[in-house]
Amino acid sequence: MGVIGIELSILHSTLEVSLPVFAMVFLGALLKRLGWIDQTFVNTASSLVFKATMPTLLFLSILQSEPGSALNLGLVLWYLTISAALFGLIWLWALWRCPRQERGVYVQGAFRGNCGIVGLALAANMYGDLGLSLGGIMAGGIIIVNLVLSAIVLSVYSPVVSSRPLDIVRDVVTNPLIIGIVSALPLAWLDIQLPGWLLTSGNYFASLSLPLALICIGGSLNLTAARESSALALSASLWKVIVMPVTGVAAAIALGYRGAELGILMLFLASPTAAVAYVMARGAGGNERLAASIIMLSTLISLLTISAGVLVLKSLALI
Repeated sequence: MGVIGIELSILHSTLEVSLPVFAMVFLGALLKRLGWIDQTFVNTASSLVFKATMPTLLFLSILQSEPGSALNLGLVLWYLTISAALFGLIWLWALWRCPRQERGVYVQGAFRGNCGIVGLALAANMYGDLGLSLGGIMAGGIIIVNLVLSAIVLSVYSPVVSSRPLDIVRDVVTNPLIIGIVSALPLAWLDIQLPGWLLTSGNYFASLSLPLALICIGGSLNLTAARESSALALSASLWKVIVMPVTGVAAAIALGYRGAELGILMLFLASPTAAVAYVMARGAGGNERLAASIIMLSTLISLLTISAGVLVLKSLALI
């Protein structure tokens, strides 16, 4: 009974991490189904989150973190390195198993995680301020890597787009999430404090980010695309939510990562495919239906795989 009690306790704490996040996603899908929100609302709210509330959240989470708590550059560099390495591995797989015209969309869907919303929400729910501050820096770094790698692979197989380095640099420099993170770093380093009233107002505004973003993800889910999904969509989804986290976490354990660092790394690597992958695929003239299928399937599957990952790592006392 003692062992069973421990396992049930671990399962309960695991579900407490994942269920609140995914409950908000499915709430968004329900609200869309009931007609209480529509695509116009989703588009407007998503733009607000991306351009304003999420950058504010990242800015304040870094600014209010304990000195040095979020500056684990070793973990951030490892996360970016393993993500780039897995991108290369997925591309090699696509050369062997994927039709040429689908390779760009497939590779992007298989490696580009929704770290800025789902990963960050999970990290914040599990580790609080540390999850937000460290996760915010990791999200900022991976946004840059994702933009560059996605632009490259989509342009290689796109009939309409050519990848120009200046365009990629412009997208990175003007990305609101990057601006929010970068602008907070010198203030945090110098330990500059903002006025109390400004912090309070900022926190009110920033608190809209995660619930609103998760509802928008739910409102964007396309069940028709999931029903029409192909073997390619399932394959890319399994790469994203199973192969990437298992490979990256196993390597991190071998390097000695434990505790919150390992937990946050797992949550980020296991995040489902980012919704922006659909926008980029469509803009590059790729198979947008395949992109939508990957986003939908990976989101549904990740509900189980993220919970399983947290459960296994907790059972092994690694996090």
